[in-house]
Amino acid sequence: MASSSRFGVLFKSTAVRLSALYILLFALCAAFLVFYVTGLSERILNNQTRDALRQEVEEIEGAFDRGGINQLLRTLERRARQPGANLYVMAGPNGEILAGNVASVQPGVFDHEGWTEFPFRYQRYTDSGGIKRHLATAHIFVLDNGLRVLIGRDLGEPGKLRQLVRQALMVALLIMGIGAVVIWFAIGRNALKRIDRVSAASQKIMAGDLSQRLPVSGSGDEFDRLSSSLNGMLGRIEQLNEGLKQVSDNIAHDLKTPLTRLRNKATDALDEDDPASRRAALETIIGESDQLIRTFNALLMISRVEAGSIAAELSDIDVSAIAADSAELYEPVAEEEGQVMDCQIAPGLSVRGNRELVGQAIANLIDNAIKYGGQGETGSSIGIRVSRGAQGVEVSISDEGPGIPADKREDVVKRFVRLDKSRSKPGTGLGLSLVEAIMALHGGRLILSDTRDHAEFPGLTATMVFPGSKP
Repeated sequence: MASSSRFGVLFKSTAVRLSALYILLFALCAAFLVFYVTGLSERILNNQTRDALRQEVEEIEGAFDRGGINQLLRTLERRARQPGANLYVMAGPNGEILAGNVASVQPGVFDHEGWTEFPFRYQRYTDSGGIKRHLATAHIFVLDNGLRVLIGRDLGEPGKLRQLVRQALMVALLIMGIGAVVIWFAIGRNALKRIDRVSAASQKIMAGDLSQRLPVSGSGDEFDRLSSSLNGMLGRIEQLNEGLKQVSDNIAHDLKTPLTRLRNKATDALDEDDPASRRAALETIIGESDQLIRTFNALLMISRVEAGSIAAELSDIDVSAIAADSAELYEPVAEEEGQVMDCQIAPGLSVRGNRELVGQAIANLIDNAIKYGGQGETGSSIGIRVSRGAQGVEVSISDEGPGIPADKREDVVKRFVRLDKSRSKPGTGLGLSLVEAIMALHGGRLILSDTRDHAEFPGLTATMVFPGSKP
C-alpha cells in the first residue's frame, strides 16, 4: 500500500511529468524518423532502379536498331542468363510471352507502354511447390511489328533492405525507449527522495527549529541552488528572530532598572514640599526619560538596519566628506576634553551605502573615542583616517585610552554590553551594536584592535571596512 502511494506521488511530481512528456515527444520524433528514413531509402532505391533500367532500355533499343529482331533476342537471352539478372520478356501484341526469363506476369501489364504505374506480380520458371508471388517494376516499349519488350527488376531485394532498415531502427528505438524509461524512473525516485528530505526538514522548521537547513547534495543542480537560497533565507530569519529575542530580553532586563529608578524618583518628587527640590527632581526625571528615549531610538534603529528595510536606499556616497564633516562637528567636544583631532582623510573616496547610517556609525565611533580615550596622557589624540586598503575603503577611529581586551571584543558589539571601566560614563551600550549592524547592512566589517602595542593605555582602533568600493 505504501509502495503504491509512493508511486502515486512519484507520478504526480513535476520532474516525472516533464520526463514523461519528453519521452512522448521523443517517441513521436522517433516514429517519424523511422518512417522518414525508410521512405527516403525506398525512394533512393527506386530512383537507382529506374536509372539502371532506363540505361538497359536504351542499350536494348540500340541492339534492335542495329540488328533487328534477331539481335534483340540474342541480347535478351545473353542478359537473362547472367547471375542476378533483371526481368527480360518479349511478348506478342496480345500479351502472350514469346521469350524471356519469366514464366508469367500479372494480366494487363503489357496494356500500357512506358513505366508500370504500380509494382506487378510475376512468376519465375524456377518457382515450384505452389505459386510464389514476386513483385517487380518494369519499363515496356513496343516494337514496330507490335511486339512488346519488358525490362524490369525484382523488388524483393529493395524490400528486404527496407525491412532491414526499419527493423534496425525499431530495435534501436526500443532499446533507447527502455533506457529512457529506466532513467526516467531512477531520476523520478531520486527527485522524490530529495523532496522527501526537504519536506522532513521543512516540518522541523515549521515546528520551531530554525537551526534546521534544507539538504544540499553538492551536485549544483536546480534543487541545490533552490536549497541554498532557502537556507540563506532561513539563516537570515534565524538571525532576525534571535535579534528580536535578544532585544526582548535586553528590554526586560537592562531597561527594567532605569524604569524602576525613574518611577522611584517620580514618587520622591511627589513627596517633595520644596518647589525648588521638586523642580530639580523633575528635571532629573526628564533627563533620564530623554536617555530612555535615546535608548529606544537606538534599539529601533538597530532593528531597522538588521532587518534590511533601508537596503534599497543605498547609493554612491563620498565617505571622505562624511568623515571630514563628523570630525569638524566633534572637534570642539574633543578640545573641551583636552584631546587633539588627528585627521588623515584621503579625499574623494566613495562607497555604496546610506549617507545617514554611515554618518551615524562614524559619529558613534568618534563619540566613543572622546568618552573613553582621554584617560591616558594629557593631550591624547583622536585619530581619524580614511584610506583605500586591500579590501576596500577603510575608515579608522583610534584613541589612546584603556582600550578593550581581545577576549571582550566580541561581547562589546552586543546590545547593552558595557565593560566595568565604562560604566561611570553616560551611555546605553548600543553604540558599537549599531555600528556592527550598519556594517553588516553594507556588506562590510567592523574590526576592533589596539592602537598601541605594549602600552599602559593601548587605546582602541575601530576600523570600518567597506568592500567593493569605487576608486
